Amino acid sequence: MTNEIYTGKIINGKQEISDFLTGQRREKDETEWLVVERPELRIIEDEVFEKAQEILRGRNDVFNLNHERQSNKYLFSILIKCKECGWSFRRTVRTYKNTYVRWVCSGRNGKGADSCPNKTAVDEEELIQVLQEYFNRVLQQKNKVIDYVVKEFQRVYKAKDENAEYEKELNLQIARLQRMRQKYMDMYTDDLISREELKDKLGGTRQELDRLENELKMVSSNLTKGDQMEKILNDTFKQIEDITDVHEMTNVQLKRLIKKIEVDKDGNVDIYLRLLGDLGLNESILVGDECENKTALNSNDQT
Repeated sequence: MTNEIYTGKIINGKQEISDFLTGQRREKDETEWLVVERPELRIIEDEVFEKAQEILRGRNDVFNLNHERQSNKYLFSILIKCKECGWSFRRTVRTYKNTYVRWVCSGRNGKGADSCPNKTAVDEEELIQVLQEYFNRVLQQKNKVIDYVVKEFQRVYKAKDENAEYEKELNLQIARLQRMRQKYMDMYTDDLISREELKDKLGGTRQELDRLENELKMVSSNLTKGDQMEKILNDTFKQIEDITDVHEMTNVQLKRLIKKIEVDKDGNVDIYLRLLGDLGLNESILVGDECENKTALNSNDQT
C-alpha cells in the first residue's frame, strides 16, 4: 500500500529519464511532482495511509531493503549486471537430456525483447571457470597490481596537497559536464535534435564523467597514506589466495571480493574487483593488456 491514489491523489512525474542513451532514470524532487486531487477515488484517510507507510519503512529498516531484490541464494545472485539496460541477470534452469543452468538479463526476460537488446545467456559453469582463471591471473600479477594502485592513489593525493582547490575544481568540472549532457537531452526531448545527433553531441562525456567522479571519490576518501593502502590490498589478496575452488564459495563471500560482473549484448564478460571500485579507481581504464605497466584485471572472455 504505497500508491497515493488510495487517498484520492494521482501523482505523476516522480521520475525522469536522466540518460536517453542508456534509459537510466532519476528520482525528481517532491516539489516537481504533478499532483491531481481526485476525492472520488479516496478509499482511506491520510492518517491511515501515513501509518501504513511508517510500518513499511520500519520493515525496510529492519530487513535493510531497497529497490533491488536482496538475494544471496545462488553464487551469482545480484552480481551479474546487464551492460545494456542495467538490470541484474537472473538464474534459469532448463532440463532436456541434460540440465543447463544459465543467467539471462531479467530486464529483457521480464519486460520483453524491446526493452533490452541483450539476449546473451551466460552458462553458470563457464562463468565459474572464467572467475577461477580471473583470480589466478590477479594473484600472478599481485605485485604489479599493488604497485600501480598505490602510485595512482598517491598521484591524486599529491595533486590535492599541491592545490587546496582541487576538490572544488573536480566538482565544478563534474557539474559543467552534467549541465552539458542535460542540455542536449532536453533538446532531444523537445525534438530539436535526433537520437544520432544526441549520441554525437554527448560523445565520450559519460566516460569522462565517470573518470572525474572516480577521482573525486579518491580525493574524498579517508585513506591518505600508501602504506595503509598497501595493507588493505594485501588483505584483499589474502582472501583471494584462500580460494581453492569457486564452486565452494558462497554469494556473500564472492560479494566481498567482486563488485560486479558486467555482460554486454555481444557476450563479453567484465569482472570488477570490489576493492578498486570502493577506492574510486576506474577499473576499465586502470588495466589493459596493451600496457606493460598495467595489469589485466578485467576479464573480457566470450561466454
